[in-house]
Amino acid sequence: MREMNPYVVQIDKFVNSINKLSTMFLRLEEKSDVFTEQQLVEMCDEICDRTCKNCERNRVCMTRDLRKTHTLAWEVFRTIEKCGIELSIEMKRKVKEHCSQAPRFLRNAIDVYREEKQKMVWTQKMAQNREGCAVQLDSFAQMIQHATHELNASIFEDEPLERKIKQKFGKMGIRILTTVFFVTEEGRYEIHLTLKAGKGQVISTKQVAKVLSECCGRDMILGEEEKPSVGTEYVTVVCVEGPKFYTMTGVAKIGKACRKISGDSFSMIELPGKKQAVILSDGMGAGEKACRESTMVVELLEELLEAGFLKETALQMLNTALVIGREETSFSTVDMCVFDLYSGKCEITKAGASSTFLKLKSGVECIRSTSLPIGVLQRLELDEVEKLLQDGEYIIFVTDGVMDALPVGEQELLMRMMIEGTVKTNPREMAEHLLRQVLECSAEVPMDDMTILVVGVWSLEK
Repeated sequence: MREMNPYVVQIDKFVNSINKLSTMFLRLEEKSDVFTEQQLVEMCDEICDRTCKNCERNRVCMTRDLRKTHTLAWEVFRTIEKCGIELSIEMKRKVKEHCSQAPRFLRNAIDVYREEKQKMVWTQKMAQNREGCAVQLDSFAQMIQHATHELNASIFEDEPLERKIKQKFGKMGIRILTTVFFVTEEGRYEIHLTLKAGKGQVISTKQVAKVLSECCGRDMILGEEEKPSVGTEYVTVVCVEGPKFYTMTGVAKIGKACRKISGDSFSMIELPGKKQAVILSDGMGAGEKACRESTMVVELLEELLEAGFLKETALQMLNTALVIGREETSFSTVDMCVFDLYSGKCEITKAGASSTFLKLKSGVECIRSTSLPIGVLQRLELDEVEKLLQDGEYIIFVTDGVMDALPVGEQELLMRMMIEGTVKTNPREMAEHLLRQVLECSAEVPMDDMTILVVGVWSLEK
């Protein structure tokens, strides 16, 4: 019956249409940085039209010697491609031997080449923009389809539990209008209750969550931004299963040459489904411009992730916007980790970022990145790693400035030793301690912005 849900069917049709539109964009004129044979013929004709129209040798050059004329023009184009518009003496001599209007022929050849090259640049730009639009459309379609199917699959009915809830709240004088059950792929419950208290009654929403926990046999807590109490008018209260872990974050940073402004930006945000995301971005260069770039990247990722976009989709959309939205080349690294506070699983995603270190009970692990930063290429490739963390384990993110401050060839080893040797358990104190050690090891004024971000994970079940 879920598969026949008319809303899901309609969304699938909508997604199919978007995919077809995306495919059409990609099938339009392709990018090319070389002239085709047909283009070269047309360019030669254009030179001849501009040069030979009123020439006394027109009939000879454009009939009997047409192939020789075109070959000469092609050789001029190849020379311009290799050496620029400053043609060699040999090339000029060769043109003069064949053409009685050699200076005009060469001038027109350079003009035609420049015009066609400019057209090629704009064609490439348009093709690149179409490719970017196609990527955005695909990402958008996947996100809509994923969200719709996930929501449809998560709705379920449990009549015995629904009766139990109504009876329990009924004894308290609370009237239940509707009960909607959702369950995630991992089996976690989310329950939406529309209810009101009896005349003259007020019940706290925390009490609602407590009673619901007793009915379900699960630890249910209030969802985001719930009202503190329920009165005599119907309201909807959302309760979700409580997480089993919590995190704490600490950061230590210093700007290049000890400046106050750093090109590194970071954030920790709450996501739907009791997840948390940590984002660290290092903008190209240092100072105010790098700060603006990395801040923009972090803020846009925050917006997209909080809106419910998948992290891969959010990064691809942001990458496309950076590639097609500007003329100058500018890029930022991204280090991102999404924590599942129910399972302790963390998903680490890296785009051109420096190494990430995990301080585990078994020792220190290093996760390296081989991908490029965002804003470089149209198609973004990411490094992705999943880890299951236990109580009292840490993830340490660092920017390039930290690793570059350590001796070449020993950076990773020294960083491992510093992390293994620290006895600090508070993330902020650990980050500050590690940064001090790096600065002492380099014994120099920071040559780049330096940021160390530490996230610790602890269990609530103690």
